[in-house]
Amino acid sequence: MKLTLRQMEIFLNVVSSGHLTNVAKEMNLSQSAISMSIKEMENILGRPVFDRINKKLVLNEVGRAFYKEIDPIFKKLSDIEYEFKNSENKGMIRVGASTTIVDYLMPSIICSYMSSYPDVKITLKEGNTKEIVEMIQAGTIDVAFVEGIVTGSDIIKEKIGVDELVVVTANKELAAPCYIDELAEKRWVLREEGSGTREVFLNYIKDKVSDLNIFFELGHTESIKSILMNRECLTCISKISVRNELAEGKLFQVDVKKFDCKRDFLMIYHKDKYHSTLFEKFIFFSKKLMMQMLEAENRIN
Repeated sequence: MKLTLRQMEIFLNVVSSGHLTNVAKEMNLSQSAISMSIKEMENILGRPVFDRINKKLVLNEVGRAFYKEIDPIFKKLSDIEYEFKNSENKGMIRVGASTTIVDYLMPSIICSYMSSYPDVKITLKEGNTKEIVEMIQAGTIDVAFVEGIVTGSDIIKEKIGVDELVVVTANKELAAPCYIDELAEKRWVLREEGSGTREVFLNYIKDKVSDLNIFFELGHTESIKSILMNRECLTCISKISVRNELAEGKLFQVDVKKFDCKRDFLMIYHKDKYHSTLFEKFIFFSKKLMMQMLEAENRIN
């Protein structure tokens, strides 16, 4: 599209006034600039839209048809511009979250936010912590919530809560009291490389376990739980993600002695991210609600 909004605006003002001098004065432009804009627009369209009659520009048949199409479009664009300039609660927020947060925290946060601000659209991208950080760095999302180790001087991090990781199994006999190194040769199913859950767990046990028997790696927490139900194996997972299975006796928390594996839930965004009022409102709302949900989880546990 070669036509510009400025050319459309000048065209509509000339239609309304009929005199280049008046339009130039109203738009604080030179008369030659107005005339040049009209000529450029006519060149783009390939036909004149005005008849020059008695030093006045009058729409011809082509111009009248063009005006009929352009006028409502430009008015709509003007309305949209005004609305967004004068509304703090309209727009789109692109959110990212790592798997545990997407599955167990973000749905209720986003639903609650959109109920309060129905004119705001939220898009949600899921990935492991490494993938989400890459999205922040690429500018494809505005803000994210992760539960892994985040590095990089271009990332702003803010702690919003603490998550407890637990060792669980579907085999009650494996849940007997023990030390983590006694479980190293058992079969483990873990999240994939780049997962915050995996990274925090392996970093926590590295001084106690030199070689963990990882027989399966999966990209999603629900898939891991499904494997646990059908095989005699272990995993280390967020307690939030298995609270129902533990309560129902489908899974059992292993009583691992001297095991206190916790991680921070982080809100992250790029250091160069522009903080619009809409952005500030969203991060305040979501951060507050997520902190409340995590505190409630801790009280239950």
